[in-house]
Amino acid sequence: MEGSTPVPGKREARKQDRRSTILCTARRAFLENGYSATSMSSIAVELGGSKATLWNYFSNKEELFAAVLDEATREYRQQLTDLLKPSNDVRATLMEFARGFLTKLTSPDALRLHRLVAAEVGRAPEVGEIFYRRAPQRTRELLTAFIAEAMAAGQLRQEDPAEAAQVMMALCMGGLHQRMLWGQDEGAADKVAAEAERAAEVFLRAFVI
Repeated sequence: MEGSTPVPGKREARKQDRRSTILCTARRAFLENGYSATSMSSIAVELGGSKATLWNYFSNKEELFAAVLDEATREYRQQLTDLLKPSNDVRATLMEFARGFLTKLTSPDALRLHRLVAAEVGRAPEVGEIFYRRAPQRTRELLTAFIAEAMAAGQLRQEDPAEAAQVMMALCMGGLHQRMLWGQDEGAADKVAAEAERAAEVFLRAFVI
């Protein structure tokens, strides 16, 4: 019938809704209970279904945790992709990157996630590997590509772009984020803009020709 939604489309929509529910439940469980204390069985119980149903979507806890991270960082990755394009105003772009990056890092959920990884990585090394590949590494890759373009265009001094990206990220993470991560300066969101500006300025002094 014209205008009706095909049955496969409805089925796929239900599948996506179910997957979103699983990710939401798993995210809450990981953040509240930690990685090691969260099991596929406990998530299945909270969802009200069987482990077999959960395993139809994710084959193990590592895969589920990776998917939770992908979902949590999806919007931010898109923002970075849109921002970090070749620009005639490298300074403005890097300033905006620093503000966005530090805002993301100091959000309540990001702080909880960093604390979770730091607490769990000793007994569950896969947590650190999954987190690094899904979050810091992807940000660094996008920033590296932008810096490489700026260096090729003569806008930044020629250095290893990956190392330059690491410097920029470290400058953003070394002050306010560290203090908030360890429970200091809680609620200091009003300091983000000034902290980000200082980080970007230090980077630019070192790398602008």
